[in-house]
Amino acid sequence: MDRRQLIVSSAAFAAVAGTASAQQVQAPPAPKLERIYYNPLTTAADVKDWVMEGQVGLDFDSGAMRMRNLTSADKGQEANFVFWCPEVFPDDIEIRWNFTALEEPGLCILFFAARGLLPGGGDCHVLDKRLKPRAGVYDQYTKSDVSALQIAYFRRRWPEERAFHLSNLRLAPGFALLAQGADPLPDVQDATPPYRMRLRKARSGVQFFINDLKVVEWTATGGHLPGQGSIGFRQMAPLVARYSDLEVFKL
Repeated sequence: MDRRQLIVSSAAFAAVAGTASAQQVQAPPAPKLERIYYNPLTTAADVKDWVMEGQVGLDFDSGAMRMRNLTSADKGQEANFVFWCPEVFPDDIEIRWNFTALEEPGLCILFFAARGLLPGGGDCHVLDKRLKPRAGVYDQYTKSDVSALQIAYFRRRWPEERAFHLSNLRLAPGFALLAQGADPLPDVQDATPPYRMRLRKARSGVQFFINDLKVVEWTATGGHLPGQGSIGFRQMAPLVARYSDLEVFKL
């Protein structure tokens, strides 16, 4: 083989190798599943049955659900809120939604598999009137009568969170950290939204993806794991964020 043939062969090999490498690192697309719930979140009518806990400014001026706090962030936990979808979803589901952070700092949480815990034992709907009142204060969800899993993402509320971006998976009641992973979401000024969030919850554990990139994975190792329940969007002030195209699929 002469020098010219060697160069051509080497270039061809590099091209093939480069293609194979790109295919190896490409994230897998979201699987095709049976959809059991869809909400575009584009008008007030789409959330007419949802329940807000806390003081929030809610509008759809941009064609998607935009939320901001109405209470000054100086009030601490009193300025935060949770917006509940009242549907009860089964175990073994995948939740997908579009997310765009518009103004920071702040923090977002998705509560899922959320149920209420009754004083005499047993559980109930997370919005059951027999449960203690809630108004967005974090302890009302983690140190009270709510059983839920939660994924915290776009954690930018405090300096240490802005310096090192992580997503946290926790279990309530309590504040048990089940797993965490690096959060790829950029700051607002560098973002190219919307970002597609995808959370898989099964009896075997939880996986959380952003734009099909796996961010958090946790495998259940025994003990009680919340099953069926509702989902709720939580924001920490003064974040302003936009949501759309909420979907739930059966695994």
